[in-house]
Amino acid sequence: MHMQLRENLDRVREKIAEAAKASGRVADDVCLIGVTKYVDVETTRTLYELGCHDLGESRPQQLWSKSEAMADLSPRWHMIGHLQRNKTKRTIPLLSFLHSGDSLRLLEAAKEDWPHAEPLPALIEVNISGDKAKHGFPPAEIAPALRQIAALSHLKIVGLMGMASLEGGRDQAQRDFAALRQLRDTLRNECPDEISLDELSMGMSHDFDLAILEGATMVRVGSTLFEGIDGGH
Repeated sequence: MHMQLRENLDRVREKIAEAAKASGRVADDVCLIGVTKYVDVETTRTLYELGCHDLGESRPQQLWSKSEAMADLSPRWHMIGHLQRNKTKRTIPLLSFLHSGDSLRLLEAAKEDWPHAEPLPALIEVNISGDKAKHGFPPAEIAPALRQIAALSHLKIVGLMGMASLEGGRDQAQRDFAALRQLRDTLRNECPDEISLDELSMGMSHDFDLAILEGATMVRVGSTLFEGIDGGH
């Protein structure tokens, strides 16, 4: 497993570097988040030991159990999936980054449950594709909410997160990523000082190279890292 995972990780990093170069940046401008929701603790630990220290989970219960099992390490846990408000109290204190700030009510709950002095970095999740199955702010509703979001102490909003359409393939994905970047550029003119929009979390295993071309600073890669590994999807 170790050798296969190393090869997969190297391949993903090479692809990140190529896409970053094509977009006029360098690989270090893009944070790779290893999405470990489909693999066990042993595989997750191995990924960390290979140097991928930013780990993403979309299910709170899995984040709880893996965080406990890997307490001897120092992974940066990213919550990338929908977080119900009744699970924030246990989840939020474990995080280094909240990607799925998909409603004002969720952000308010996260603010209440963050126990540390330094604010929790968080992203506003945008339903850029308009898919009814997806969570997130409709694009038109973000600007009117910025003042309220900026007032949430203990949170530091640093950018936007989005997912490409379920249909339409890579061409549609790239259009969605471009739309999220353009929305970010527009919102920058309206942002209170407390909010920065430097980060764009977008792109997954099948399209992260396109996301980087469109300005992604964080990519969420799971299945591509675990190809050929028992338990990998």
